[in-house]
Amino acid sequence: MRDTFKKGMSLGFGLAQASKEQIDKALDEMYDKGELSKSEITNLLNELREKGEQRQEQVDQKIQDILKERLHEINVPTREDYDALEQRIAALEARHNSDEES
Repeated sequence: MRDTFKKGMSLGFGLAQASKEQIDKALDEMYDKGELSKSEITNLLNELREKGEQRQEQVDQKIQDILKERLHEINVPTREDYDALEQRIAALEARHNSDEES
């Protein structure tokens, strides 16, 4: 599964790089033809970057949701479960220590 994930990520990065190169080429051509100014190109690139970042955040959230669901299905404790157990143990130790002192 890890191999498949790595291959998928590599493919995604490769496609992103190819897309970036195509966008750069298209924008350069539009600039050369006088269809876009440098400020318009900058605005377009900023807009694309923002949309890409938003999409990446959505993908990251989706991956986290899927991972949480899968970990829950196989009964792996969450960080919250672990922290709750630590608090219970600390409370029991404190109570046990106070009982020994009495």
